[in-house]
Amino acid sequence: MDREKLTELIRENALERDGKKVMPCPKAFMLSREYGVSLKQIGECCNEADIRISNCQLGCFK
Repeated sequence: MDREKLTELIRENALERDGKKVMPCPKAFMLSREYGVSLKQIGECCNEADIRISNCQLGCFK
């Protein structure tokens, strides 16, 4: 999956909380598995789109 499509997918799945976009960690893991992309790619795209990972389970995202 190219980076633009991945970023759009992340934006579509992000939630709004207190006026900021967030991606719950379990959702990031699910997208990684479902679309065959690494958690690193998910994290990088979230950072670029100014979307924060919330409720991180393993400390993978900061």
